Amino acid sequence: MNKTCYTRRIFSPVVLGLLFLCIFHLNSRVVSAAPFNTTTPVVVDPRYEIQILVPGSHFHGIHGLTFDSLDNLYAGSVVGQAIYYVNANTGDVMEFIGPPKGMADDLEFGPDGRIYYTSFVEGKLRCKGADGKVTVLAEGLPGINSLAFNNEGRLFATQVFWGDALYEIDLSGQKKTRKIAEKLGGLNGFDFGPDNMLYGPLWFKGVIGKVDVETGNVEVVAKGFKIPAAVNFDSKGNLYAVDTAMGEVVQVDIKTGQKKVIAKVDPSIDNLAIDSKDRIFISNMAKNGIYEIDKKTGKARTIVEGKLSCAAGVAVSTEDGSDAVYITDFFSVKKVDGFTGEVTTMKSSHAQGSHIAYPITVSVYKDNLVLISPVTGTVQVIDRKTNLSKSMFGGFKAPGHALMMDDGSIIVAEMGTGNLLRVKGKEGKDRTVIAKNLIAPGYLSRAGENAVYITEIVAGTISRIDLSNGKKEVIAKGLKAPKGMGVLPDGKLVVVETGTAQLVQIDPDSGATTTLVNNLAVGYPIGGHSTELHTGVAVSDSGVIYVTGDIENLLYKIRLK
Repeated sequence: MNKTCYTRRIFSPVVLGLLFLCIFHLNSRVVSAAPFNTTTPVVVDPRYEIQILVPGSHFHGIHGLTFDSLDNLYAGSVVGQAIYYVNANTGDVMEFIGPPKGMADDLEFGPDGRIYYTSFVEGKLRCKGADGKVTVLAEGLPGINSLAFNNEGRLFATQVFWGDALYEIDLSGQKKTRKIAEKLGGLNGFDFGPDNMLYGPLWFKGVIGKVDVETGNVEVVAKGFKIPAAVNFDSKGNLYAVDTAMGEVVQVDIKTGQKKVIAKVDPSIDNLAIDSKDRIFISNMAKNGIYEIDKKTGKARTIVEGKLSCAAGVAVSTEDGSDAVYITDFFSVKKVDGFTGEVTTMKSSHAQGSHIAYPITVSVYKDNLVLISPVTGTVQVIDRKTNLSKSMFGGFKAPGHALMMDDGSIIVAEMGTGNLLRVKGKEGKDRTVIAKNLIAPGYLSRAGENAVYITEIVAGTISRIDLSNGKKEVIAKGLKAPKGMGVLPDGKLVVVETGTAQLVQIDPDSGATTTLVNNLAVGYPIGGHSTELHTGVAVSDSGVIYVTGDIENLLYKIRLK
């Protein structure tokens, strides 16, 4: 989350603006301008044709926002590990700090003209100055989330989700980080008020609090939020907040605690920032979107937006004679019409009543969607007809993929242990190891009544495993990072090789491999942490192949001519 830039109180806006424009051109590269330009895939097998069913988008989830002294907008991404410059008028996007050092959940310009930002997964607070050098000011803080400068130019940051504490950060990076308070309740995107007190949402308590950074004492300012995500003051001292679960932008009276909803938008709002003209901008992580909110009318003007945010897993079923394609988009689950490409959001991670846990892969069985999250170590079953959660099983070590079987049990490939598990029971506590010593087991596909095919990503193999005795038979090897996999109507397999950016066909009897398509936008290089995207493949009953392009957040449709 972020605030109006502190630098405008310290430096001349013109001087600082010219400085940062120079920095930008020296240290940035163009990603693309709106509309998004996609990579062109190449069909190798002349029997097939390919269509980009859902177009790509910028970012990989968008979080913190901030403005520099000339009202230039910057946005941060955790999964994308990057900071971007966004033209708030045209929607053009340029990369400002790229992966992996650009990972940013929150960001702000400091009184010295440097940009400061929190690398959530790495537990580091970084900054970048005019020399282009990226410096680590603090580390060893997993879940470091939000930051802000107070009126004296002192820097404060919090841990949320993977910790729960407030710190003061030494700007020189030489002194030990000072812990001010802990167990606050998830002090997320915060800002300092005119009184130099820290105001921020307590994510897990549903309130806006006021914190004295000298003592750590917390006072509740406003109640009644579902999941407050961020707050920000405008130049007149008015406080605005966003409720990610309700999709609301709210004005808060810090004296009385009274609230006024000024805009209703889609849930999964992550952040807001206010420029020097007191214009409000918000980010939506599930839509890769940034919007300007009109305080008088409540209308939202789209700056940039995507159909998909972090396209990863994919599954397909037949509904009313056409393909229903389900995509785990990390911050949401989306349904795509296989004919028109129309995208519908089924559930968002923090939306009211959604209760999903950052899903990365998905499978479908009858009316059930099985969602898998290596981030939270969970396997969740959703009724795709009612869109209600039926069960959620936890305690898995980086599950990669899962399939529901005819007897109701669930087969889970566990990347963290290299095990293939069978999970039974209403609470999923009955867990049996079917096979061991698999090397980064990724995707599963059915291989008859009592067997599965499995990709071993690091080993570069495809194997068939007998579920009755765990016997493993390697049917293809020498592949480069195989991930998503599906079975064609004739029994042959289609597998996406993320190491070569191609889709291959494999004969499970002979192991013969042929290339169908190459130059796919697959294999997003995310740095190996638990949020790694898993390029998905799904095959419909009629043989249509769907592949997620996780680098560009798009969906390919591949079929016989």
